[in-house]
Amino acid sequence: MTANPTQRAGVIGGLSTLDRFLPVWIGLAMGAGLLLGRLVPGLDAALEAVKIGEISLPIALGLLLMMYPVLAKVRYDRLDTVTADRRMLLASLVLNWVLGPALMFALAWLLLPDLPEYRTGLIIVGLARCIAMVLIWNDLACGDREAAAVLVAINSVFQVVAFGVLGWFYLELLPGRLGLSQSALEVSAWDIAQYVLIFLGIPLAAGYLSRELGERVRGRDWYEARFLPRVGPVALYGLLFTIVILFALQGDTITSQPGDVARIALPLLAYFFLMWGGSFLAGRAIGLPYERTTTLAFTAAGNNFELAIAVAVGVFGVTSGQALAGVVGPLIEVPVLVALVYVSLWGRRLFRPEETVRV
Repeated sequence: MTANPTQRAGVIGGLSTLDRFLPVWIGLAMGAGLLLGRLVPGLDAALEAVKIGEISLPIALGLLLMMYPVLAKVRYDRLDTVTADRRMLLASLVLNWVLGPALMFALAWLLLPDLPEYRTGLIIVGLARCIAMVLIWNDLACGDREAAAVLVAINSVFQVVAFGVLGWFYLELLPGRLGLSQSALEVSAWDIAQYVLIFLGIPLAAGYLSRELGERVRGRDWYEARFLPRVGPVALYGLLFTIVILFALQGDTITSQPGDVARIALPLLAYFFLMWGGSFLAGRAIGLPYERTTTLAFTAAGNNFELAIAVAVGVFGVTSGQALAGVVGPLIEVPVLVALVYVSLWGRRLFRPEETVRV
């Protein structure tokens, strides 16, 4: 039997202070990163230099630390109950790969008609579906861990296959048909596959092996009562570390162009609230229980900012407006989705008690 939302509220293994004041710690991490990037000469260049190919090692380290404990909590023997839920799978595919990119395209053109570089950057953000931080938001909101693992895996496969095609559709074909200006997006499926393999494949394999070996050697009771509480705090420490590094890398850029950041932030705010709210209501309307409804909402609303930034930098350059739009993405996404964690927990009252407990 899976614990109910009340039992799972302490998702960081007993560190209630860290859990209770998470928005404060995230705000401090964002502020610390921005200040470090602004005040320490050469810090962004030094951090950027520590990479393999186009993958920043500090960010990769933070994401791996963040994702491993969450994926170690997944009960992999329950995944068949998720794959059998065709309502949720179909809803997730439609929300992520049809409505999400279309909504970002519409908002970018509606709110940034005079800023083509930022508009293109936002459309790229809309194409990069989340496969990393969404696991943290879902866990904090007491979502279905097994469902999150399955939906993230599906998004990863679609990301490799569909990212380039959708980029061509939304940046070239559709604008051309509508008489709007066009952009070209040349990105290799292999480059995207590398991000998926590193940011999802490694922690997923580690989480699966931890549970498989831990339960085989010591049993499920020991694994869940003793091991998971010890590694649980690493997820939020990894999240805070990632935020500091990410904002330190882009602190000078963000703080030196506040007007542009504000323009980019407006469609992003509208996107996150509309995607999350619409997905949450859709999950409720099709009869999903609370846990799977909140998982559906967060996996639909989150975006893969690492991939979006990498693509924008690789195609348009590090100083481009497209890259800046990608950088502003997590600046807005992190606090907004943290706030939506609390909105989601409040929204449990919309479900009958039997709809918030899985057996």
